[in-house]
Amino acid sequence: MIERHPGVLVWRLPRPVVAISSGPHGGGLGVRHWALNATVPKDYARPDPDAHVAEIAAGLGLRGPGTGLLTAVDVRDVVRETDGGVRSWVTTGIGAHPTWAAGPSSGDLPAAAGPPGVGTINAVCVLPVRLADAALVNAVATVAEAKAQALGEAGVPGTGTVTDAVVLLCPVDGPVEPYGGPRSPIGSALARTVHRAVHTGISLERTGTRVGVVTSNARPTTMPGDGETRRWP
Repeated sequence: MIERHPGVLVWRLPRPVVAISSGPHGGGLGVRHWALNATVPKDYARPDPDAHVAEIAAGLGLRGPGTGLLTAVDVRDVVRETDGGVRSWVTTGIGAHPTWAAGPSSGDLPAAAGPPGVGTINAVCVLPVRLADAALVNAVATVAEAKAQALGEAGVPGTGTVTDAVVLLCPVDGPVEPYGGPRSPIGSALARTVHRAVHTGISLERTGTRVGVVTSNARPTTMPGDGETRRWP
């Protein structure tokens, strides 16, 4: 399902899925054929990230409607977790200045505060069953809660970063799950995968741990099997 390309992770889906996404390209709720998470420079300043993701997708031969995320994190540091049929891939970057959800508005910040610093936590999660639309909205909140829990436990002074994004993918048909909250069967598994992945990602960022190199001539590679935390070899 997932491929690696230089600087890009691609979920080339074998069949269309229902997606809910806060990504700059293909955001919202609808049927999608692919998803991607791409690394951009730390000084990224393009005013058209939607068009940028579309360019990346076209260069990879992706067809049909999809959704895409951007991050200054090296996507080779993706962390994958599975639980109860839920599969989550998370790239975690906290940057110099994590933010509190209920912090001051940008207009209230002192000029000396400067820019927020580079940091993005992107999560792409594949759910094994169809969730009702309302349950998908609830599941997005579940991801945010799990992420905030991991940040708090790791002593990060914030609930995330200003550019965090999430993509949830589920089948278009089959029995419909009505709930996506943290105590529902799917929501609880989703929360655990995101929680563990963010914890691992924080550790990677703090220690500067790196495993493996994606070379410019690397061919798309299928992600390893289920049941463990893995990064690209």
